[in-house]
Amino acid sequence: MNRTQLISNLLSVDNHSFNSATLDLFRFQYINNSIYKSWVDALNIKVSDVNVLDDIPFLPISAFKNYDVVSQDGNESHIFTSSGTTGSIPSRHLVFDMDLYHENTERIFSEFYNSVEGYCYLALLPNYLERGGSSLVAMVEHFINKSIFESGFYLYDHDELFIKLEHCQKEGIPTVLFGVSFALLDYLDKYQNDFPELIVIETGGMKGRKKEMTKSQLQKLLANGFGVNKVHSEYGMTELFSQAYSKQDGKFLPSKSMKVIAKEITDPFCDAQYGKSGVINVIDLANIDSCAFIETQDLGRVYADGSFEVLGRLDAADIRGCNLMVSDL
Repeated sequence: MNRTQLISNLLSVDNHSFNSATLDLFRFQYINNSIYKSWVDALNIKVSDVNVLDDIPFLPISAFKNYDVVSQDGNESHIFTSSGTTGSIPSRHLVFDMDLYHENTERIFSEFYNSVEGYCYLALLPNYLERGGSSLVAMVEHFINKSIFESGFYLYDHDELFIKLEHCQKEGIPTVLFGVSFALLDYLDKYQNDFPELIVIETGGMKGRKKEMTKSQLQKLLANGFGVNKVHSEYGMTELFSQAYSKQDGKFLPSKSMKVIAKEITDPFCDAQYGKSGVINVIDLANIDSCAFIETQDLGRVYADGSFEVLGRLDAADIRGCNLMVSDL
């Protein structure tokens, strides 16, 4: 199995082919990714014994802070970085094929909505724009460039955003507003809209910027402020090239190229029961050039239909097992 075939698997994946595509990618990355190979070997797992998805080990996400997690040689064209917190080490995700990243994000968006070209995209993502290296900004910028309507980033220009939203509503332009949570609330401190057709997609990002509130409280404030019946959400991160979307109730549906699994907090090798809190692990078939099997530090619940909720970050004091072993790589 070579990289070209893996890309073909990714772009054509469905429920029937996901398992075989995943096993193909696991074997490819064991051979070509020295960090992941070291991890699998440290767990005393034999590749020949990995025949079903449950047998695949997940790499702790902290590896992206300490190593270049790559499955190919050569020079990267871009580097996605995480925001992190003051004094912390940011994650680095090396990008060798930005066109593939864009194609995948476009394919995923179209799974949940309509074709990318048919929307006007407005973005309130000030912290992501200011720090640079954001995968979210790269995705939204691609959508803006593909749109048949005049779209753009608004940073802190709330006056112009209000005028644009009013124009889109008056002209009946299908419109998507991507926004980090605190920036959307900052906008609503000054302006209110009544735009029922607007798709508001909040991307998280509240900690330390506004008074903490529950997801339902946040979404109620946003819905009332923009005059919509529901607020959508996007789940993504620096270490993942695929996204999940939630159209209501805080439950995310993964794209066709993703599978989300919850593991027991105290046993990273044991699946949590459906609906029970656990550590979110993600299979992302778009991570061809890095690692497709990520143990995140997100706490959540996974349900039998594949949907999942994110409950927050895992307390460092609760982390056991795999995360404690990453220093052995």
